[in-house]
Amino acid sequence: MGMVSASGCRWLGAAGSLGIAVGGLTAGALPVRDPWGLWVDRGPALSVAGALLAYLGLTLLVAAWWRYGALLARGERDRVLATFACWTAPLLLAPPLYSADVYSYVAQGAMVLEGHDVYAAGPSVLGPHDLGADAADSVGGHWTDTPAPYGPAFLLLAQGVVALTGGTVVPAVLGMRLLALAAVALIVWAVRGLGGGPRALWLAVLNPLLLIHVVGGLHNDGLMIGLMLGGLLLAVRGRWILGSALLGLAIMVKSPAAVALVFVSVIVTRRTGPLRGVLGPTLVAAAVAAGASLLAGTGFGWLRTQGVAGTIHTALSLTSDLGLGLSVLTGSDAAKTAVQQAGLLSAATLIAWTAWRTWQQRLEPAHGLGLALLALVALSPMVQPWYLLWGTAALAAAARTGRPWQAAAVLSGALVYETAPDGHTPWYGFVLAGAAACGLALWGRRKEAHDGSGGRGGGGVRDVEREVWRGRNARKTSDRSAP
Repeated sequence: MGMVSASGCRWLGAAGSLGIAVGGLTAGALPVRDPWGLWVDRGPALSVAGALLAYLGLTLLVAAWWRYGALLARGERDRVLATFACWTAPLLLAPPLYSADVYSYVAQGAMVLEGHDVYAAGPSVLGPHDLGADAADSVGGHWTDTPAPYGPAFLLLAQGVVALTGGTVVPAVLGMRLLALAAVALIVWAVRGLGGGPRALWLAVLNPLLLIHVVGGLHNDGLMIGLMLGGLLLAVRGRWILGSALLGLAIMVKSPAAVALVFVSVIVTRRTGPLRGVLGPTLVAAAVAAGASLLAGTGFGWLRTQGVAGTIHTALSLTSDLGLGLSVLTGSDAAKTAVQQAGLLSAATLIAWTAWRTWQQRLEPAHGLGLALLALVALSPMVQPWYLLWGTAALAAAARTGRPWQAAAVLSGALVYETAPDGHTPWYGFVLAGAAACGLALWGRRKEAHDGSGGRGGGGVRDVEREVWRGRNARKTSDRSAP
């Protein structure tokens, strides 16, 4: 790989994406029924062959991404967005990859249109002749009877997709993929606006974890990230009211976006004083949340379902693993709950610490937000591989290359292996992820030893954010009357 050029990386990654997409036709998260006959089970032999092809393609994509990043770190200029287009194009018409969550999204949109309360019941309430019935039958086992943990803003979009497609599986999934692409466009806009250059886009958008789980797997985390970073960017530019409104929408997709409100409050407080700084962004976001709840017709049931995901054990959650071990030793479930709560308390403490460092101007807002979200994910009771993207995109936009940046990059390239193309989590996924993490870390060390790079990088000069953040705050006394 050492001799592969930037152009070569572009085509190598595209070949990898094509392998993932073609393999996904037989090994992806296929629906139980597809009336169009496109995404159907072709038998175990083709399923295994498709999975092997997808793993091969994934490995090519990760290798191309890592080499491309090394070239960008050396200062080589290339069209990063053209590379993104090449790597994304093969995935656009593929079935859901590495996750069946999109079937829950479609089914929940159909539930609202059919008059069901998505915050009181799961997709199993849909009958065989209801909208989205095929999607409901394809929902993964954990989520069949689970109320929606998502906010009304996202459910409004899901309703729109179901209404336009009649809930038919293939067009509904492709409609959700269009939303995912719009989310990625938002991320690109925000990362560039916050001062991120090609290297930042490499980590935030070319990231294989984003490609397979947002474009391929259609997770709504991409939309949350795009709205969240967009809100932060507007706040940094002084348009905090509109920025807080975007954050309200982000929270109405997935609630972890609320962490960004802390950093927007820091920005506004430094410019306008504590009263407006603390209350202003929160009140604007709350008004948007209330409006979305009323407009979607779902009410405020989302307030009681935010802990739903935490009831499902995932092996990537360190606090849940530790708590489970203690529960086995003590014979009491209380130990697991206590460890999980201690983890969340620790995460809240770290979020407060990064916000304080941002207040002191020792961290840029996007940098502080990225570290805060990474801490939240590391200490949460439920962790999925794509949750890493929450903080990674913010970190990419603001941080110079350092240990958090390098760790996020290595984990991004490794965690893509944790999930199989059909959305299940096999034991060997953890073995492959561990091997990939070791391989990428060693590759990175060899590169640094060879050319002495790995210093400041991080996506280029941060003139936009640094001037606005530090320059305006140096004049905070005269800015007290800013809107």
